[in-house]
Amino acid sequence: MEKNNTPPSHRKAVWKPSALLAPCPPAMVTCGDTEKPNIITIAWTGIVCTKPPMTYISVRPSRYSYALIRDSGEFVINVTPSRLISAADFCGARSGADMDKFAKTGLTAMPSSVVGAPLIAECPIALECRVKQIIPLGTHDMFLSEIVAVDVEERYIDSKGKLNLQQCGLAAYAHGEYFSLGKKLGDFGFAVRRKARRSPRGEKATELRGRENGSKNSLKKSAQRS
Repeated sequence: MEKNNTPPSHRKAVWKPSALLAPCPPAMVTCGDTEKPNIITIAWTGIVCTKPPMTYISVRPSRYSYALIRDSGEFVINVTPSRLISAADFCGARSGADMDKFAKTGLTAMPSSVVGAPLIAECPIALECRVKQIIPLGTHDMFLSEIVAVDVEERYIDSKGKLNLQQCGLAAYAHGEYFSLGKKLGDFGFAVRRKARRSPRGEKATELRGRENGSKNSLKKSAQRS
């Protein structure tokens, strides 16, 4: 018998295949139009391409929102802050066929800049999307879509045009539970830049800074190759 040399603290229990990937965004997806808008909370979403910017949402065909999105070919992904998690949970547990979710939650339907589906005024970020392809997968169908506009609340943009996402207080979803994002651990490429700072004894500071700048400039290229 092969000996298991894995330390006890890292040993794994093998489960059957399941959708256990976390955290996910508990996004409130708006569909329909401004006269009869609807909200469905979606955790199965993400970014699939940079140029053109592409995203997806996976929806059960039995859901009320499915036909609205399929027939219009448009929807909006509203990024949910922690302060709206109760509304997000409500919109995921109740059907728009039975009620006006905007009226029930007190959220505001605001016209989007490009698509016909409204966005949620209280959400700090909204991604306006147009469906490019519907892919049947099993329990869910994937709406593969292009992001045609992004709406950002101006108070989160600084004087240099940078989006301060950490100020939005975003929520996360993990295995049936909601969480608020915690402390910042670093930014993209911080591990590479940290190594660049470890210079040999006697190396000039100007040479070290040059190496750091070169490391920063190469991060995007490295990421594209990985």
